[in-house]
Amino acid sequence: MASRRRARHAGPPDGGWGWMIVAGCFLVTICTRAVTRCISIFFVEFQAYFGQDYARTAWIHSIVDCATMLCAPLGSLISNHVSCQVGIILGGLLASTGLILSSFATSLEHLYLSLGVLTGLGFALCYSPAIAMVGKYFNKRKALAYGIAMSGSGIGTFILAPVVQLLIEQFSWRGALLILGGFVLNLCVCGALMRPIALKEDHKTAPEFLEQDYVPKAQKRDLKRMSICSPLIKVWSHECLCYCSWKEYDFLLMPDFMVLALSILFMAYGCSPLFVYLVPYALSVGVSHHQAAFLMSILGVIDIIGNITFGWLTDRRCLKKHRHFCYLFAVGMDGLCCLFLPVLQNFRLLVPFSFTFGYFDGAYVTLIPVVTADVVGTSSLSSALGVVYFLHAIPYLVSPPVAGWLVDTTGSYTASFLLCGFSMIFSSMLLCFARLAKKIKRAHLRSLTNVTGTKQHIWTNGAIAYSVTAELDQKNVEFLAADTNSYSNR
Repeated sequence: MASRRRARHAGPPDGGWGWMIVAGCFLVTICTRAVTRCISIFFVEFQAYFGQDYARTAWIHSIVDCATMLCAPLGSLISNHVSCQVGIILGGLLASTGLILSSFATSLEHLYLSLGVLTGLGFALCYSPAIAMVGKYFNKRKALAYGIAMSGSGIGTFILAPVVQLLIEQFSWRGALLILGGFVLNLCVCGALMRPIALKEDHKTAPEFLEQDYVPKAQKRDLKRMSICSPLIKVWSHECLCYCSWKEYDFLLMPDFMVLALSILFMAYGCSPLFVYLVPYALSVGVSHHQAAFLMSILGVIDIIGNITFGWLTDRRCLKKHRHFCYLFAVGMDGLCCLFLPVLQNFRLLVPFSFTFGYFDGAYVTLIPVVTADVVGTSSLSSALGVVYFLHAIPYLVSPPVAGWLVDTTGSYTASFLLCGFSMIFSSMLLCFARLAKKIKRAHLRSLTNVTGTKQHIWTNGAIAYSVTAELDQKNVEFLAADTNSYSNR
């Protein structure tokens, strides 16, 4: 019993079964993010078969991405209150069903529901819980673990892109979707690997929360008032309200998290259209189908290098304190790549683009959960990741159709790619200015602290030390007035 209790309250093991969790998350990212990216290979096939324009066809990829991110909090909820294993297995079944039903589609609307909503919902139940589990098993080597786990997206894209193109040629797009539906069932195996772990910080009770300095006084009074209620109300309040409110979602009002969330909205808007339109753009400038699919493969394999190298580098002591700046640098570089894309008009020029964009895409994707964990802490990571990926939903839903509308309106991809690039650069600059403002504020507070320390030393009189607060000057004036009156009365 004692050993169980010690295991329950131990910190992240940074190894052991944690590497199996990394392997499971690696397979989850292959079956979710890599498969989602490969849907862009079906873009031309859907457009030709159903005879629709860019904007309407782009809604398929948008709905998949939007459903995956929009339902991410649902995945976190099931993982927190039922089981991570149950959530991922259920998600695998839903995603596979959606892909299989999509192979029988007779219209784009059918694909919107089956491939978009149902498959996206299944991916949502798998993606954020698997990523959060890695954060629970690792602390010192967290960035490296995430780099390996998230590299599944790149490796999957590298392998699946040519395979999907071959499947389309051999079995048509219907047969390819049917085979992908069977492949995605491997998510159920991944879910079985996700052994739960209970950390010490996951078992704080309501009285322990009352002792924390960050709990506002008014809310402390509310919690204490609950203690005089009936036992049923008391148990329900502390176990449900306090646990859910304080433990799971108290990070929502943190200024650092608000800035991160706002920057993610612009980053998500900028990154999504490129994965939808890279293959169609390459075909429009005279690149062959196999070469266009090969560009996606290059992007995928370089994505792996970005995942692992940036994960390893940001775990080094010299860069560990600068993860935010590494993240915003990677996002900004991807934005610059998008700005230069319209002038790349042949395969030889598009290959370096795939290398550069893929590397920095892998870099910032790896750092999203790491930066989130640095902001909110490990205990709230699952819920925070659910919110972070939820914030991807609207940009993922809107940006590909908007980019398609710009292509239909202007007759070129230039406006679409420029909008994506400026959006990602703005996201990077927003985080950069926020961090600089925070540093300036800290320096200002340190200078005030030094001044405060001087005043406290001057106003010490025997055993009485007058505390110096924001009202110091007013109190000093009152003290001097009182001292002068008493001296005149003498």
